[in-house]
Amino acid sequence: MNSQFASTFGLTAPGFPVVAGSTVQRVYDDLRKRIITIQLPPDTTLSRTELTETYQVSQTPIRDALQLLKQEGLVRIYPQSRTVVTRIDVLQIYEAHFLRVALETEVCRRLATDPDPDPSVITRARSIIKMQAAVADDADQIAIFQELDELFHQTLFAGAKRSSLHQLIRERSGHLERIRRLHLPEKGKIVSILDGHHAIIDAIAARNEQGAVDAIREHLSRTVAKVEDLRKEFPDYFV
Repeated sequence: MNSQFASTFGLTAPGFPVVAGSTVQRVYDDLRKRIITIQLPPDTTLSRTELTETYQVSQTPIRDALQLLKQEGLVRIYPQSRTVVTRIDVLQIYEAHFLRVALETEVCRRLATDPDPDPSVITRARSIIKMQAAVADDADQIAIFQELDELFHQTLFAGAKRSSLHQLIRERSGHLERIRRLHLPEKGKIVSILDGHHAIIDAIAARNEQGAVDAIREHLSRTVAKVEDLRKEFPDYFV
């Protein structure tokens, strides 16, 4: 979730960290967003000269931003040559999914059993769902829908006081986020996401531990179950 977007919706209160807007961070955030939303598809060559012109910065922040993307496995850097957006790696998808399920299941369990729950977590999560519903029928707003989806999950981690673990997931989920973007246009997918978010929050609000665990597991498994179908549909996007 980039800081400008979060600020626009008034979602930068304590518990929702916003990274300082350094030049490197700004370039990294925008390039990452363009990669995970497939605006920059796999195999796209990134010219440092063109990037410096696009972002009106020197070569140094471009180099540093690309290094961050390389660490996430989203680009491959060929020294003295070029930088290319990587293809989607199925193994990394499954590893990121394993990590997400393990961490988010525990987050939801803790939220549902917290002896002193913070009601603002539920309120904030429901507000995000409403915002998602408001843009759900607009194909031009699909990137906003995806950002709100990330913010929803960030809200759960913040509520459990585990925001740094959400950042860990983000750093490991670039390939997973790309297939989520490919899956979003499928008929009924957005509705299923909204239903899943409602089920998760309803269970947490009702203090239903098993219900919350079951809801988050089902919610996180839907896209991964479509990996092979997506690989057949977009063969040039995958390793």
